[in-house]
Amino acid sequence: MKTIDELGDLTGKRVLVRSDLNVPLDGTTITDDGRVRASVPTIERLARAGAKVLVTAHLGRPKGVPDPAFSLRPVAERLGELLGQPVLFANDTAGAEAQRISAAMDDGDVAVLENVRFNPGETSKDDAERGAFADQLAALADVFVSDGFGVVHRKQASVYDIATRLPAAVGGLVQAEVAVLERLTATPDRPYAVVLGGSKVSDKLGVIDNLLEKADTLLIGGGMVFTFLAAQGHSVGSSLLESDQIDVARGYIERAAEKGVELVLPTDVVVAPRFEADAPATTVAVDAIPDDQMGLDIGPDSAAAFAERIRGARTVFWNGPMGVFEMPAFAAGTKTVAQALTEVDGLSVVGGGDSAAAVRQLGFTDDQFGHISTGGGASLEYLEGATLPGLAVLDGADA
Repeated sequence: MKTIDELGDLTGKRVLVRSDLNVPLDGTTITDDGRVRASVPTIERLARAGAKVLVTAHLGRPKGVPDPAFSLRPVAERLGELLGQPVLFANDTAGAEAQRISAAMDDGDVAVLENVRFNPGETSKDDAERGAFADQLAALADVFVSDGFGVVHRKQASVYDIATRLPAAVGGLVQAEVAVLERLTATPDRPYAVVLGGSKVSDKLGVIDNLLEKADTLLIGGGMVFTFLAAQGHSVGSSLLESDQIDVARGYIERAAEKGVELVLPTDVVVAPRFEADAPATTVAVDAIPDDQMGLDIGPDSAAAFAERIRGARTVFWNGPMGVFEMPAFAAGTKTVAQALTEVDGLSVVGGGDSAAAVRQLGFTDDQFGHISTGGGASLEYLEGATLPGLAVLDGADA
């Protein structure tokens, strides 16, 4: 992939940067600005090089029509604070306002275009519709830089098609993300432990498949664990259960044993009668989950066992919380796992998405971990061995 260094002198060039600014909002207040902060180094570098920087990004899923609830205006304001300079804002994606700003920018200026998903061409499955929107974006700029790792697994106009229309390079954030993932897949220091959580086994099928060939230890928590417990013959009460995945989970347990991979499941869980923050929580063994209770976190014995395996590893990848961390009564498992990752003597990687949100909400700082990915879905697909369109097209652009 071509890098920014290989683009030559960017003074006066209009550079369209695809960033990942998909941050959580409470009204117009950003509740976690991690992705905005992660976007700053590449944008700042380009502006200091004298480029006219146009940032395109999405927020939420506005379904191809403008929706004020998903406007990037608050993000543009926060970006300006972090850059220490005014950031222009276009109230459209590639229309008259975007064109006017693009034409009027001075060297070193930064502008944010409105939510790219306000245009139906961005996510269209129709190549012609998507390409037509990419043409509009390309008309705004001279060069394209791909720096939104959280979207490189999407074949979308501002990620994939645009790179076939302008000289294209990879940004520093995507470079860093790929370098870490290459270490996880090609040359991990051992022991290599993988911690998977989240709600559904079906979301993690590909990554479990691939990691059973690479990891030394696989630790399973979160809502998905109850499908594994059911595969072991346990009753899981009213816990989240994917009945159609029980045989798949059983197959993974058997494969792990055959390959000598230590697959660790909880021995105790925290249960409650209902999915509510004030529901009375109790800890039970996994073979004693009451029929009228649901598991909402791994138990303290399990958390301690997971932490011991994590601290003993040289490489750790974690994707998915261990429980409903948003509710204090069910956050301890996730917090214990996060704490253990900060104590790894080696590389610790938090795989984006809910895991990244969890560590920040639970009081950890980004610099306590080796790497916090900005892309949960993209990280998982990379670890599955899938082709990521936004990276593949840059490899083509380098040819």
